[in-house]
Amino acid sequence: MRSRPEEGSGLAEADALADLRYVDVGGRWYYAVKRGLDAVCALLGLAVLLLPLLLVALLIWVDDPGPVLFRQHRVGLNGRRFRIYKFRSMRMSAPKYLSAAEMEAQQQYLTRVGRVLRRLSIDELPQLLNVLLGDMSLVGPRPLISDEQEVHRLRERFGVYGVRPGLTGLAQINGRDRVSPEEKVRWDVRYLERFGLWTDVKILLATVPEVLCGHGTENGKE
Repeated sequence: MRSRPEEGSGLAEADALADLRYVDVGGRWYYAVKRGLDAVCALLGLAVLLLPLLLVALLIWVDDPGPVLFRQHRVGLNGRRFRIYKFRSMRMSAPKYLSAAEMEAQQQYLTRVGRVLRRLSIDELPQLLNVLLGDMSLVGPRPLISDEQEVHRLRERFGVYGVRPGLTGLAQINGRDRVSPEEKVRWDVRYLERFGLWTDVKILLATVPEVLCGHGTENGKE
């Protein structure tokens, strides 16, 4: 059982979320079976999508020769860092030590294939490997880079790091890149409050039209 972290020291963003409470889902039955379901679904997904994923990899290389996968450290279960996998959507000439959101005129670094991959979230599909390895779940709060300290503090305060991060989550079907840090944490906590199989199924089903329509996407946010 995870212990509750100490409350923050009056941060303005935390005050805006004063109505939320710490949620621990560790004792719920679904917590015990979720990992097994994730592994089975990820393995099936990788098997079914193997040829399309190889085709995407080829298109990336033809458009801009170089590694087809982008790797980056993110914060996951219990605050531990792990290496996330994505299809590369930016040119090899892009600055190596800046996130896309920090780049000036970052659109110029996106490849032609990369623009399509990001709009349809195809660049996220290699994270099925992260799910299979146990770093992530199919559904859960999206993993963040270590520098996003504001959200990390709030996630720790409310128990969000008691679950694995996900390929998709409530924030992704309710504004995606356009939600504020406080709104993101509010959706994260709501997910914990509604934690269960049916919640995950509804989120997965709602993700499909959101992705196909490109709702809430802003290049460079993730």
